[in-house]
Amino acid sequence: MGSTEDLDYPQIIMQYSNGFLISKAMFTACELGVFDLLLESGKPLSSDAIAARLGASTIGVERLLDACVGLKLLAVEMTQEGALYRNTEISNIYLTKSSPKSQYHIMMYYSNTVYLCWQYLADAVREGRNQYERAFGISSIDPFGAMYRSDEEMLKFMAGQNSVWSICGRDVLAAFDLSPFTQIYDLGGGGGALAREYVSLYPNSTVTIYDLPKVVQVAKEQFVSPEEHQIAFHEGDFFIDSIPEAELYILSKILHDWDDDKCKQLLAKVYKACKPGGGVLLVESLLSEDKSGPVETQLYSMNMLVQTEGKERTAAEYSKLLGAAGFGVIQVKRTGKLYDAVLGRK
Repeated sequence: MGSTEDLDYPQIIMQYSNGFLISKAMFTACELGVFDLLLESGKPLSSDAIAARLGASTIGVERLLDACVGLKLLAVEMTQEGALYRNTEISNIYLTKSSPKSQYHIMMYYSNTVYLCWQYLADAVREGRNQYERAFGISSIDPFGAMYRSDEEMLKFMAGQNSVWSICGRDVLAAFDLSPFTQIYDLGGGGGALAREYVSLYPNSTVTIYDLPKVVQVAKEQFVSPEEHQIAFHEGDFFIDSIPEAELYILSKILHDWDDDKCKQLLAKVYKACKPGGGVLLVESLLSEDKSGPVETQLYSMNMLVQTEGKERTAAEYSKLLGAAGFGVIQVKRTGKLYDAVLGRK
């Protein structure tokens, strides 16, 4: 590692400052349909043609396209007729709506919801609580009541979570050999993307998605077809209602929404319901034990501050919560990707 004299601190600060501009340019190109249009066209297009088809200004579209070229999201070819733009491979895979690995929905959720809450980050730091009241003028006492404040917002969130598991789900489910578990409950399983990954990876299993009644209704209507017989549903609030017996419980990005007391309460209920020899799989983004990184997880923890009641934790902190509920033989697997896995056995 070089000395501190080798570091260009002004350049580093400017790069950090430009983070908002970078992400917003990408979000805007997604929202306007730039990547979808170029995929559907099957050929490179000029900025004039793209602007005309999108119903947008030529001057605005040209600047957006050039920014996307700089971000390696588009490629440009100079011809006698002028500049022609096309998608790069990364855009075709992750930024077009039709791709199985599309991240379009989570980007729209960040652009239209998360960013509004982050405008009040300083207030969240001062007060130590989420910022739905300032961002949307609604009560912040129940984070998920605020998060699901409309059918449209709930659908947006569920689609966003599905897009995350389309690229991260297999990594966390393959972190351990879960084939001995055939009866699984996915608590807060939402749109079913992780359940779908589970039954694909472990075909002898059945997964029941346990979620709020309105979430289950949307999942059945929008995300999980009746032909997917290995996926079932259970309506309820797992903090209030009983949790049925199962061999394995999946809590993916659930505990990070809540403080330690709420986590202990939920894990105690899960332990009581769990069959002997069964277990619980936590899927979370793990902080290093000294909390010096990863930076993505540190930023996720800031997002938990502005949107929920929880935080990101270290493996030791999750292990302590599991141990307090009665789970033993706790194993931790870091995937090297965005999300990691912690398995506790009864």
